[in-house]
Amino acid sequence: MQKLVLKDQQLKIDGGELVSYRLGNHEFIHQKGDPGWGHSDTEMFPIIGPTADAGYRVHVPRGNAILDQHGLLRELEYQLIHHSDEAAGYRKVYRKGTVVMNSKYPERSTIQRLIWPFDFEFEKHFQLSEKGLEIRFIVSGENDMPFMLGYHPAFKLYTENPVVHTGQATIGIQEIMEQGSRALEIPDCDEIVLKDKKELRIRSQGFGHFMLWTEVPNMVCVEPITYYPYTLGQDQLHEGFVHLGSDRMEFGIELIPQI
Repeated sequence: MQKLVLKDQQLKIDGGELVSYRLGNHEFIHQKGDPGWGHSDTEMFPIIGPTADAGYRVHVPRGNAILDQHGLLRELEYQLIHHSDEAAGYRKVYRKGTVVMNSKYPERSTIQRLIWPFDFEFEKHFQLSEKGLEIRFIVSGENDMPFMLGYHPAFKLYTENPVVHTGQATIGIQEIMEQGSRALEIPDCDEIVLKDKKELRIRSQGFGHFMLWTEVPNMVCVEPITYYPYTLGQDQLHEGFVHLGSDRMEFGIELIPQI
């Protein structure tokens, strides 16, 4: 586990997963073992959303990819590439056609093996600053590779009535819970404020949209996404792809505590 520290900010990262972000004694990140979700953050790549109704096939220019919900990146292990007191970076590498075993099989999925027909590398970088925490994602690979990207962090909630401000609306946790597993779409948005015991400003770069998800009142996931996966049917997920137009593309998110 890597630990980052800058004054009263403390960060813990376990295998590339953000498991703790504290300002003083206040923990912002949902803790594993608490009700709601068994993780604290993850990435959705190269697709976002479920695929079961499409037979786990996603259309790409090189034929059908075989992917379960939210892709296959989460099935790969991060390798640490740098670490200092205030920063850390991780990388995953995938070679086209490599079969990846699906950890959801057989309890939560009927598909055992996943496959993607493009090479890619995926980097995740953490940087503490006086302002807060910046997380950057770097996607590199074959020119014109189609993909979606979503970041899925979960935030711990403390009060009875926390709210999310989007700039256009104020949304309560009950409204998010009522949306169920589909998650609540926040289109054309790059900044959200989570108001709870403490206030956290969440800014994204390169994604374009957010979605909000929770099924319990003690946590909420505020997820920057390049595409909302329920815009069209599961057999049309390919309509939501962006394409790698050069050697690499960068995306980012900032977590800025409001003191």
